[in-house]
Formats: sequence, C-alpha cells, structure tokens
Amino acid sequence: MPTWLSVILEIIKISVPALVVFFTVNSLLQSFLENQRQMRQMELKQNSQNTAVPLRLQAYERLSLFCERISIPSLLLRLREADMSAKDLRIAMLLAIQQEFEYNITQQVYVSEQLWEIIKLSRDEAVSIVNEIAATLSPEAPAKELSGVLLNFLSGKETALDKAQIAIKKEAGIILG
Repeated sequence: MPTWLSVILEIIKISVPALVVFFTVNSLLQSFLENQRQMRQMELKQNSQNTAVPLRLQAYERLSLFCERISIPSLLLRLREADMSAKDLRIAMLLAIQQEFEYNITQQVYVSEQLWEIIKLSRDEAVSIVNEIAATLSPEAPAKELSGVLLNFLSGKETALDKAQIAIKKEAGIILG
C-alpha cells in the first residue's frame, strides 16, 4: 500500500472520531445552553410574578377604598357641614369624587380593562345621582335636605359601586387562586 494512502487512512481514523466527539459536544453544549436560557426565563417570570402580584393586590385594595370613599353615604358623612347649602354640598361631593378618581387613576395599569370600565361607570353613576337629585332642589336649600333626598333615593338600591366592589373581589380572588 502506498504511503500516501496510509497517511490518508490515518488522518481519517483520527478525524472521524474527532468530528463525532466535536458534534456530540457541540450538540450537548447547545442543549445545555438552551436549558439554561429556559431556566433563566422561568426565574425572571417567577420574579416578575412575585413583584406583580403584590402590586395588583394593592391596586384592588386602592380601588375598593376608592369605591367606598365615593359612595354617597360616605361622601355625606365626610363633607356635609351644618351651614352648607345644597349647591355647596353638591359641588363638594362632585369635587371629592373627581379628586378620588384622579388619585387612583394609575391603578388601571394593574387591573383588567373590564374592571377599569366598571370603576369608571361607577364613578359616572355617582356623579349622575348627585347631579340629578341636586337638580330637583333649590340651590339655596339646606345641605341637610339634599342629604336626606340622596339617602332616601339610595335606600334599598344596589348601585354600580356595589357591583364594582363585587367585581374587584372577584378579580382579586382569581389572582389569589
């Protein structure tokens, strides 16, 4: 056998196992790196959830408090003063509702779009009730009279704020599992 042929056979004997080892190591290394990447993604997702869940729960708490604070009975307790007119009370109530909404507007980032729409509808209903009832009275009427008519109107009725509180509890319950 010629020497050049034996040299080629020796090169092939060395090269083939080396290539097999190279491709095997390359395949294992790629698999290992892909698993490491997937594990890192899972860790990041878990860390993100661990951060997001408390923020979302805090948002539900804030929105629940918002609903309580803009409920008409709550507004009347906080805002009505003895010497107020119906007009002054109406303005104070509308201003308080708007301020509470503005204070909590960033919570929409943490809740579903449907829940945020329910919250906005609840706010709109509270404003509408105050305006409609106040329109039936003289602006110079005492605030006590407006308070009485508002409370009488609301007695026994389920409001949008009540429904919003239920929706908040339901959505928070889903997060808690």
